[in-house]
Amino acid sequence: MNQNPPATARVASKRLFRPVALTTIALLCALATPILRAPVFALATNPAGPNPVTLGEKIFADVSLSASGAMACATCHDPQRAHAQSNDLPVQLGGANLDVPGFRAVPSLQYISLMPAFFFADDGTPIGGFNRDGRAKDLLVQALRPLFAAHEMANATPADLVARPASAPYAGEFRQVFGQNIFDDEQGTVLAVTFALAQYQKLDPDFRPFDSKYDYFLAGKLRLEPAELRGLALFNRADKGGCAACHPNARGPDNSPPMFTDFTYDNLGVPRNTDIPANADPGYDDMGLCGPERTDLADRKDLCGAFKVPSLRNVATRKVFFHNGQFKTLRDALRFYVRRDTNPEQFYPIAADGMAEKFNDLPPALHGNVNTEEVPYDRLPGEALRLTEAELADLETFLNTLTDGYQIAPAAKR
Repeated sequence: MNQNPPATARVASKRLFRPVALTTIALLCALATPILRAPVFALATNPAGPNPVTLGEKIFADVSLSASGAMACATCHDPQRAHAQSNDLPVQLGGANLDVPGFRAVPSLQYISLMPAFFFADDGTPIGGFNRDGRAKDLLVQALRPLFAAHEMANATPADLVARPASAPYAGEFRQVFGQNIFDDEQGTVLAVTFALAQYQKLDPDFRPFDSKYDYFLAGKLRLEPAELRGLALFNRADKGGCAACHPNARGPDNSPPMFTDFTYDNLGVPRNTDIPANADPGYDDMGLCGPERTDLADRKDLCGAFKVPSLRNVATRKVFFHNGQFKTLRDALRFYVRRDTNPEQFYPIAADGMAEKFNDLPPALHGNVNTEEVPYDRLPGEALRLTEAELADLETFLNTLTDGYQIAPAAKR
């Protein structure tokens, strides 16, 4: 599987919380170093018995691992929704009483194992990494934070977490896979939990089915309908949708299926979502790569406001769009792309002078980071839209072919 996007990407400056409790951050930092230094379990997978993958599936669905006793990984990453959220809330509620709001919309975990680790390309473009800001270096670290974050599963200490699988129905399987004395080792148990989750996401075929209608089309097993083909053409045309520039849709050099993301980051100037409780504080700004949740790039002001380009696989199944869940339908998200600069009043609040307050989710000094150069967001008021409503309908029809689980009808087969 080709996981490395080409280094020739866009300029970093254009492509590119309220924080959890300080005690939680300290805990995570304290845990991360020894866990990353610990050896990764190298156990033979036994399809007939317990193994890290089957155990990871149970952990993923286990609500008892949370302080509330009502939240599991699958609560926010529903397997029936391409491992994304099943509601249209901009952020989810977690914590011990399920009353602590999060800060970002839930991303899909489908195909997450194919994400490259975060790095800067030779031209300075940030690429890869886990989470919307790429702060987690691998699946183990990605799985660690939700277990302890105050707005998610909210385990207060490693001991709190260790006690939960030790009394779970699968505790015996846990010991069988990781050793009879595993629960006597707090650090080892935390690592075992994250390792099992990582292996489940990496090896279970449900996370990487590659069985959408478009996959079958690429394999020559069916023909796309006329509207789908028109949408595909608009997706590819550099003077229309321009989508393929960020979401490549061709097979890789090794014939691997397309991921529909180049793994880079972009700043789209998405409107501030007033339904996110943290945004009630005018001093709070979620600026992606440069913080506040990611801290190592806090001084890179040129990266502020940039979030990872998501895969478009299963995009038609999503309930909210963009990092802050500002839009709730795919058509509205597409309209934002093509009308953001021609009709900003449709998306941003109107100031006292009657002008739209564009890019209102970033401090004014950082508005220059927003991508205003690439198609289709390269327009000015009064200029023709890159895509008409009819063309948006065709584009949306094509994007529906990226939904996994497509069943080929006999008449559609070649």
